Amino acid sequence: MGQVLRGCATTTHAVRAALQRSKASLKELAAQHGLNPKTVAKWRKRAFVHDAAMGPKTPRSTVLTTAEEAIITAFRRHALLPLDDCLYALQSAIPHLTASAEEACNGVRSNPKNSPARWNPRTTQLPSRPTLIVRTIPVTTQ
Repeated sequence: MGQVLRGCATTTHAVRAALQRSKASLKELAAQHGLNPKTVAKWRKRAFVHDAAMGPKTPRSTVLTTAEEAIITAFRRHALLPLDDCLYALQSAIPHLTASAEEACNGVRSNPKNSPARWNPRTTQLPSRPTLIVRTIPVTTQ
């Protein structure tokens, strides 16, 4: 079974392992495998043969602050409402909240089917417009 490589990958796991084990010079290995010497040097200094992770090390929102993410997460965990209803309820407190930012926020699943008590829209009475009270806590520095 073959391995899945990134689009521009020029080496396989076997070639990378061979580059790491070999005692030959960078130029010799580059010529032997048809690679750039910089590629050989890169795989020589790595301790693993798989592709390194791309993207940010700690994913975070570019729209929301950490405090706003915490508010959204707490509300979604408590309310267990569908995303659209949470968005409608939270937009009064967080005006710049978008549906995509809310959905990406900490990966909280708000699907009522996954809640402990099955949610039934025919029997469950929901308020016409859920409200959220946000209070600020003064922080004193010493």
